[in-house]
Amino acid sequence: MGIVLKQSLNNTVVTYLGFAIGAVNTLFLYTNFMTPEHYGLVQVVLSVAAVLMPVLAFGVPNALVKFYSGFASKTQQESFLTMMLLLPLLFILPVALLSHFANAAIGAFLSNRNPIVEDYVWHIFFIGMAMAYFEVFYAWARVRMKSVFGNFLKELFCRLGQSLLLLLLYFDIIGMDLFILGLVGFYLLRTLVMKWYAFALHMPRITFSLPKNWREVLRYSALIILGGSTAIVLMEVDKVMLNHFLDLENVAYYAVAGFMATSIAVPSRAMHQITYPMTANYLNNHAVGALRQLYQKSSLTLFIVAGLLFLLIVLNINDLYQLLPAGYAGGVMIVFWLGLAKVYDALLGNNNSILYNSRYYRSILFFGAFLAVLAIGFNLWLIPRYGINGAAIASFLAYFIYNSLKLYYVRRVFGLSPFTGETLKVTALLLIVGVLFYTFNFSFHPLVNILLKSALIIAIYLGVLYRFKISEDVHGLLSKFLKR
Repeated sequence: MGIVLKQSLNNTVVTYLGFAIGAVNTLFLYTNFMTPEHYGLVQVVLSVAAVLMPVLAFGVPNALVKFYSGFASKTQQESFLTMMLLLPLLFILPVALLSHFANAAIGAFLSNRNPIVEDYVWHIFFIGMAMAYFEVFYAWARVRMKSVFGNFLKELFCRLGQSLLLLLLYFDIIGMDLFILGLVGFYLLRTLVMKWYAFALHMPRITFSLPKNWREVLRYSALIILGGSTAIVLMEVDKVMLNHFLDLENVAYYAVAGFMATSIAVPSRAMHQITYPMTANYLNNHAVGALRQLYQKSSLTLFIVAGLLFLLIVLNINDLYQLLPAGYAGGVMIVFWLGLAKVYDALLGNNNSILYNSRYYRSILFFGAFLAVLAIGFNLWLIPRYGINGAAIASFLAYFIYNSLKLYYVRRVFGLSPFTGETLKVTALLLIVGVLFYTFNFSFHPLVNILLKSALIIAIYLGVLYRFKISEDVHGLLSKFLKR
C-alpha cells in the first residue's frame, strides 16, 4: 500500500482543494450570485453532458488501463495507443451530425418542462466531448502511475473557471449566455492541457496497423460503455429527470444537497486513480494474494474516511443549512440518503477495478445496464410522488442494489471479500459516535457550532482508531503525524 497511500494522499489533497473551491461555488457563489432557475440550468447542462460522456469516450479510458501493461512489443503498444486516440471518433462524429440535423427535436425533448434548456444542445455536446477526451488523456497518464497532475486538472481547473465566471456574472460583466459559453471554453481548454501533459509523458507514434488483439480491445471498449454509462447514470440521472418533472430551481436545491453528500466520495475518487492500474496489473499477473490485500485495505481505509465524513455532515446538517439562503434548506433527507449511498460505495474498495479489468466484465456490464434502467424506473416512480426527496431515495435504492450485486459477484467468482473483523469494529464505532452526538448541539453561531462539534467528533473517532489500532495504514499515518 506504500505507493497507493502516497499517491492517494497527494490526490486527496488536490481533490479536497477542488472540493473546497466547489464548496465555495456551490454553497456561496451559485446560491447568492445566480438565481435558482439559472443554477438549475447549469446543473442540467453539466449533468446531460456527463451522461453523454461515456458514450463519446467509447470505453477508451478503461481499455487503456486494462490492456496497456499487456503489450510486450513497442510496435504493438504504439498501434494500441493510436487505436485508443482514434476510437472515440466513432461516436463523436455521428453524435455531432445528429446534434446538427436533429437540434430542434433534441432541444424540445430536454426542455419538456423548462423551455430555457432548449437553446443549449450544442453546449452540452461540446462539454460532453471535452469530458470524454479528457478522460482518454488522463488514462494515458495514469498507466504510467502519473495521476496527480491529471487529478489537479479534473478537480480544480473547471471549478476555478466557474469561480471566475460567477464573479464576472455578479459584476454584470457577462450574462448567462456568456457564462455557459465560458463554461464550455474551460472544459475544452482543460482537455487540451491534459493532452499536452499526456504527450509530454509519451509522445505517440501514429501508426495505422492494428494491434493483434484489436478485436478483443474493441469488444471490451464497446461493452465498457455500458459500465461507464451505468456509473454516470446512477450519479446524474436524478438531476436530468428532475428537469422533466419539476421546475429548474428544484434541480438547484437538489444539487446543493447532493454536493454535500458527494464530498464523502472524494477519498474514494482519489484512491481509485492509483488502485485501478495496480488492480489491472495484479490481475494480468495472477497475483491473487496481493489483490486480496489491496481489496481489503482499500475497503477498510475508505470506509473509515467515508464514515467519518458522513457523520460530520449529517450531525451538522441543520447548522449547515442555516448558512444558506432559505430556499435551499429543505434538503436534509437528500443529504442523508445520498450520503449513505456514498458510504456503501466506499465500503466496496477497489471492487469496480476488479470487475472491469477481469475476463468476467461482460456479464457485470450487461447487469449494470439493467440496473441503470432500474434507476430510471425508480426516478419515474418516486419523483412524481415525493419530489426531490424521491430522487434521492431512488438513487440510494439503485446504488444499494447495484453495489450489493457487485459485492456478491466478486465473492462468488474470485473468492474475495473486502470485509474483515476490522470492518465490524469501524461500523460499531460509527454507530456509537452517531448516537452520542445526534442530539448534542451548541447554541453559538452556526459556523462556530460546526467547528466545535466537528472537532469533538474527529478527536473521539480518531482517538479510538489510534488506541485500538483498527487500521494499520491509518494508525501508521496518525503515528507519523503525532511524532511531528
